[in-house]
Amino acid sequence: MDIILLPIRPKYVEEIFNGNKKYEYRKTIPKRKIKKIIIYSTSPVMKVVGEADVVKVLKAKPNDLWNMTKNYSGIEKEKYDKYFSNSEIAFAYEITNVIKYNNPYLLKEIGIDFYPQSFIYLSENKINFD
Repeated sequence: MDIILLPIRPKYVEEIFNGNKKYEYRKTIPKRKIKKIIIYSTSPVMKVVGEADVVKVLKAKPNDLWNMTKNYSGIEKEKYDKYFSNSEIAFAYEITNVIKYNNPYLLKEIGIDFYPQSFIYLSENKINFD
């Protein structure tokens, strides 16, 4: 199983850290099985701020996925619907064991020289934070 760096908007990062968001929605997912997500908070934060273990990945039609996950979605239904408006299939990472780093990292501090658009795989040696 692999580890990915996943860019997430700061608003939703906070929802993850405060326990209101236990599902991270995506239109596509990596081909490999993921065991851990390293959380990259996008602009204006632009830092690696934490991590979470992946319990499982859910796959369903957008409306069905919403019904399964809405209690811990951390997002308004209207924004969810807009995000998946042209998608027949939706994915959600179910996350647990969320850790917020005391000292967030710039991407370059962990050897990444570019901003990931959807995700990037990380090796084990790149996640020895805090």
